[in-house]
Amino acid sequence: MKRRNFLKTGAAVAGAGLVTGLPSLVSAKTSLKFDSYVSDKAGPSWIDEWFFSELEKRTNGEVAVKRYWSGSLNKVGAHLGAVRDGTSETSLISPGYYQAELPVTRGLEWYYRMNRADALQQVCRDVYDNFEPLRQEWEGRHRSKVLYWTNWNYAPMILREPIDSIDGLKGKRIRGYGVATDVIESLGGTAMPIAAPEVYQALERGVLDGVYGFDFVTAIAYKLHEIAPNFYDIGDGPHAPAATIMNIQVWNDLPDDVKKVAEGIVADLYGGKFSEIYQGVLTTYVDKAVEEGVTLRTISVGDKARAKALVQPAQINKWLDGPAKQAGIDGAAMQAEIEKAIAKYDPKGTLKTPYEISQSA
Repeated sequence: MKRRNFLKTGAAVAGAGLVTGLPSLVSAKTSLKFDSYVSDKAGPSWIDEWFFSELEKRTNGEVAVKRYWSGSLNKVGAHLGAVRDGTSETSLISPGYYQAELPVTRGLEWYYRMNRADALQQVCRDVYDNFEPLRQEWEGRHRSKVLYWTNWNYAPMILREPIDSIDGLKGKRIRGYGVATDVIESLGGTAMPIAAPEVYQALERGVLDGVYGFDFVTAIAYKLHEIAPNFYDIGDGPHAPAATIMNIQVWNDLPDDVKKVAEGIVADLYGGKFSEIYQGVLTTYVDKAVEEGVTLRTISVGDKARAKALVQPAQINKWLDGPAKQAGIDGAAMQAEIEKAIAKYDPKGTLKTPYEISQSA
């Protein structure tokens, strides 16, 4: 079979749901490494695993992807450089670990601005397509193609002890991640920069009173609830946009038919698969969390409004006056693109928060 023919055949087989278990129609000729700093059970890993599994299936073995989870190939903070320099072909990148290297992308990171994580994925895609400095940051400066945008769904405020209102956060030592530290400090807490693998022990020893910036799925997978079982929806919206990227030269060298298959899988993600995958995973983890003693709560509508006023627009202005200006870009123009995309997609978002799932059970 000629290489280009698997496009039609693979699509037909995939559409029938019969790829698994069939012999490959061609031998694997394209080997890729996917390099992730988190475990295969972390939030975005469910999206990444689906994408690469589909790439292997739909190419009928033309592409083989070796997964390296939990920093087993490169340590935390080294993944962007590894893809840029060709050490890894593909990787998950969370911009919070690369604040100096991704100043434009940081303009996509904020809280209390929208409601749905599946809508955030669409927002990031549109801004990447329409705001050239953002594309240039990835494709020019870091020689990487964004295969698709992803995110870390929702990040509850996770506490050892319950609180009655957001005032209960004052003085608490809370682990923060990236711009999550803005939220912690705006609400009166003390942000603690502790690496993810050390958070459980820090909670156990009483170094931390709580954790923020851990998405719900990862928090349960990392068993943080064993020490801090109080999970609060504080009305902050979706958490931590991220990108799954490929070295741009590797992408350019892929056969055109492989590129078309990859683009088709990405279209499926943006077309609803992202929300479908995450909704299933979140539901499973909510059930697990409740069974293991987690209490899922929300703060009052008034507290949510008060928290939003404390965080926004100060968080956006901080980026405009700092990273955007230092990078020499029109930050206001980027934020205008973001506002337009939020207005387009957020009302259509469907991905429920863990608290909402728990209430509908």
